[in-house]
Amino acid sequence: MGTRIATAFERFDRAELRFCRVLNRSSGLTTPRAFFQAISRLGDGWIWYALILSQLLLPDGTFPAVHLALTGGAGLLAYKFIKRHAVRERPFITHPAISCAAAPLDRYSFPSGHTLHAVSFAILGAHYWPALAAPLAAFAALVALSRIVLGLHYPTDVAAGALLGSGLALGSLKIAASLAL
Repeated sequence: MGTRIATAFERFDRAELRFCRVLNRSSGLTTPRAFFQAISRLGDGWIWYALILSQLLLPDGTFPAVHLALTGGAGLLAYKFIKRHAVRERPFITHPAISCAAAPLDRYSFPSGHTLHAVSFAILGAHYWPALAAPLAAFAALVALSRIVLGLHYPTDVAAGALLGSGLALGSLKIAASLAL
């Protein structure tokens, strides 16, 4: 099974290299690099922690805060488990043409945990605070893009993270709705 996964990743790596290089070129420019580094850094969890903690200050914010925290924890467990078993090297490790413009949080790239959490929290945030839907969606898209621009992920890593984040958020909303009955 491991050999099949490794072979699939090698094929995807080759297919995605050109697109990765195009996006990664902008990391050679000071302003785009600094912008995407800042977005990526916020996607490390800081903005999500602030969102969760801010809910605890609101009268009816405890349930949303707990919901976001539990979903975020489930996302953390899921992506760490998958990374440990998928072991896909990051683009800048596999391809010398890709420059690393930010320090990775761990060694492997599949799936993108930043994207998983950004999409998950954007969906949950839009559910609880519809007025924030557009800025949260835009921020999630920028987090996903930043991971490729900075040379840390392939597009399929980001797509997998987005699918996992969506699934976790939508699944947790179903569970939350059943608890509210």
